[in-house]
This record gives sequence, C-alpha cells and structure tokens, in this order.
Amino acid sequence: METEFTPLAATLGGALIGLASVLLMWVRGNVLGATGILAGFMQPNSSADWAWRAAILAGMLTGPFVFLFITGHFPAIEVPVSKLSMIIGGVVVGIGVTYGSGCTSGHGVCGMSRFSPRSFVATISFMAGITLMVFVTRHILGL
Repeated sequence: METEFTPLAATLGGALIGLASVLLMWVRGNVLGATGILAGFMQPNSSADWAWRAAILAGMLTGPFVFLFITGHFPAIEVPVSKLSMIIGGVVVGIGVTYGSGCTSGHGVCGMSRFSPRSFVATISFMAGITLMVFVTRHILGL
C-alpha cells in the first residue's frame, strides 16, 4: 500500500494547523490539543470554556463539508484496517493520551513549539511507538 505524496496540501494543512494553534494561544491562552479540547467540552469549567471548545469541535466536524463546497467532492478517506483494529487502536490511543497527559496535537504542535521538555519526550515516544507498531503490523504480522 502506497500513500500519495501531496506536498502542497500537506504544507497548507500544516500552516493552517500552526496558525490555528498560535491564534488560540494568543486569543485565549489555551493549547490546541484535540483530546484536551474534547475532554473539556464534556466537562466544562464554565459556559465560556464550553463555547470555544464547541466552536473548535464544530469546525472539525464541518471541515469535510467545507472541502466539499470548495472542491465539489468529499476528501478521499481510505481506512486500510478492519473495524476491530480501529476500535483497538482507539482504546490504545485513549490510554496513551491519558498517561501521556495529552495527544500528538497538544504535545507535537503546541508543546514542542513552546519548548516543553515533557512534550519533546512525549513526541519522541509517540513517533517511536508508531514506527514500531507499523513495522510489527506490516512486516512481522503482515496485516
């Protein structure tokens, strides 16, 4: 299985994520970490806290429809694993973000840009774990 190389789309997407992260930190003083945003949305500290989280989650959910409006088609999404694998992966990620005190977006994008030592360690751990998992599932287990 090959992954399509899309340098323009990847650069634009990365720039937009970076811009959103900087704007959220500048305007609200909050880190753009997806799991933290979702957790705070489920148990908000105040209505103002809930509102900004709801706005970001709404943007995440409506993004594919904006893409449809601009391009005339939904983004191509190919999931090359079974539903069981996705469920197991979701549970493992949930455990990881709990013990890692954040997700890849919070540590990898925001934490590293703030030179957080904890985020550097977390991001290195994420990348090492991902590399090992891909190697094991594709080359040892043949999945």
